[in-house]
Amino acid sequence: MDIQIDLFINNLAVERGLSVNTIAAYSSDLMHFQNYLRESGISLWREVSRGTISGYIQQLGPFFSPRSRARRLAALRTFFRFLEKGGLIEGNPALLVHFPKLGPQLPKALTAAQVESLLTQPDSAKPLGQRDRAMFELLYACGLRVSELAELQLGQVVLQPGYLTVRGKGEKERLVPMGEQAAECLKTYLEDARLKLLKKGFIPQVFINTRGESISRQGVWKIIKTRARKAGITINITPHMLRHSFATHLLENGADLRSLQVMLGHADIATTQIYTHVARERLKEIHRKYHPRP
Repeated sequence: MDIQIDLFINNLAVERGLSVNTIAAYSSDLMHFQNYLRESGISLWREVSRGTISGYIQQLGPFFSPRSRARRLAALRTFFRFLEKGGLIEGNPALLVHFPKLGPQLPKALTAAQVESLLTQPDSAKPLGQRDRAMFELLYACGLRVSELAELQLGQVVLQPGYLTVRGKGEKERLVPMGEQAAECLKTYLEDARLKLLKKGFIPQVFINTRGESISRQGVWKIIKTRARKAGITINITPHMLRHSFATHLLENGADLRSLQVMLGHADIATTQIYTHVARERLKEIHRKYHPRP
């Protein structure tokens, strides 16, 4: 069974060109399912039935959200489709298993005031402050995913006229403008703090940790949470909330969906359209709060 998983993971990387993080998620989901099969006495993929998969998804219930269970089922459908195409099984048993019901989940965005508090919290007179300010500015000004920020390389940065060549999901490239403030903060970091943090030979990644190595996604998460707490932001903030804020604030100020889709790197505009719902909800909230007849 391990061999088929290895072949599938290789297919995701080579044939479909999925990102490292997506491939890692598929691998983790399949290994978890394989452990369940072993505990159930199933040793061959062709022995897996619809009931097997339904039982697996149901037993995840107490420990995983409906969205997480849906993601695992989607991974199983993709894997069994791969086995079916390869002639290893005669049908896809996951196709007949229903997805858990998902309630609407709107992206959570920060207010403009919260964004400003976070961006200005780092002390730009210190190397780490310059680095963190530059990271936060790019996350918000360019709507980057945290993985795109951590993997950003020097060759992808053009300070004049100010844009990034971002490699997103599926290694697809897109050009994203930075804005003057973000470009200036990044320029300051590159010419000063980065040189002080870099302790060994050449490293292509833009952002460096305190050990002189390229920063990790987890490192960015910890930094944002720490800085947000110091800035007095009490909500549970994540790097992705700056991407959501980028999209929501652009829409609120008149940006069109097509342009936003390109900047976010969404393959389907339907994914981008969810931000219109966020903007509407924000308007409703303002109306309820300030109108004399709510």
